[in-house]
Amino acid sequence: MKSSFHGQLRRIFGYISIILGFCAYSASEAGASVSSITIDAATGEVLSSSAADTLRYPASLTKVMTLYITFDALEKGIIKLDDKLPVSRHAANRSPSKLGLRPGSSIDVKTCIMAVIVKSANDCAAVLAEGLGYSEENFAKSMTRVARELGMKNTTFKNASGLPNKQQKTTARDMALLAAAMYHHFPQYYKWFSAKKFTYNGKTIYTHNHILKNFEGADGLKTGFTNASGYNIITSAERDGHRVIAVTMGHNTARERDKKVASMMSKGLSKLALNDKVQSANMYAEIEDRKIDTEPEQKVASLEKTAPQAKLWDIQVGAFSNYTKARNYALEIKKKASRKLAGKPISIEPVSTGAAIIYRSKISGFAKKEADAACKSLQKSNKSCIVVAQKENKELLLAHNRYQQQY
Repeated sequence: MKSSFHGQLRRIFGYISIILGFCAYSASEAGASVSSITIDAATGEVLSSSAADTLRYPASLTKVMTLYITFDALEKGIIKLDDKLPVSRHAANRSPSKLGLRPGSSIDVKTCIMAVIVKSANDCAAVLAEGLGYSEENFAKSMTRVARELGMKNTTFKNASGLPNKQQKTTARDMALLAAAMYHHFPQYYKWFSAKKFTYNGKTIYTHNHILKNFEGADGLKTGFTNASGYNIITSAERDGHRVIAVTMGHNTARERDKKVASMMSKGLSKLALNDKVQSANMYAEIEDRKIDTEPEQKVASLEKTAPQAKLWDIQVGAFSNYTKARNYALEIKKKASRKLAGKPISIEPVSTGAAIIYRSKISGFAKKEADAACKSLQKSNKSCIVVAQKENKELLLAHNRYQQQY
């Protein structure tokens, strides 16, 4: 498995680049004022930013990339959740925070993942890196290569955990790209970022990501801190069909950081909700303008054509590099699911601005409550899904760079 890993990376790792609507930029040196950015997760639109391209130390935000590569390896069958990975002396000797693994022992992939998410366990991050890349140093090279393919122009990784290294740098904008890629590429694994606790060897370990508990709709992703980086966070929240991703870095305290990111997400979600209201108002205004110059018989026909329709929702059940796989999976889900899905059409959404395409498997045409209920039913059957709003000509712009899938 190890000897072919880097070759498989080049052949089978397909990655996205979220186009945030900005031109080329040059990042300034680490150590400037606090850096922040908020984006609309659905479109990549920047809702707010401040020093978003300043170079910073990522601290444990690094682990999101470690998990991104781990999830891709799971998706491609390179590893499995119940695989046992060996614990090296190097991994066991990583500085806290850690799970306290012993050299020569082993730990399964799923436990490692949860420890990295909830505990921010540096030893588990190293175990995953070594399990997939011979050494943590080699794995870090793959992390940087993947970052480039995602469009993270100013990020360099030197380890899998985020422990201090002067050459390991990133920007708030690059971290937003990574969070968006994680959310859109791996909805089946993204849900784990909302975990507030997990159990290891009979002991319950709780998260120190307080945003998950204190902000309505928050469901991820990662906090980070070193003396050099300050307090950092990548997070995301969904309310009323809108989702934002927010990153803020370089704060003096965790409380200051959490207050800032909560404010960023609140403002971002409010802005998206207001945009909906403005669009709705404009639509009704256009209808009223047409009514003025329209004869009674024509009024009815005009209103029927232009009246806003009830908003519809889709259930996204997967994302694939191959149209046939995407279609077959959606059909399989429909066949095995409840009668609620039987009459619903499937929708295969190709998303790309590059040379290749990602195909999203969707079951379409739900009211919001109906979609939520159907998705929850699927999740109870151990099927991954997310509920997404139908949007016309507002698809997230994705670039699937240099992707070549071999079967």
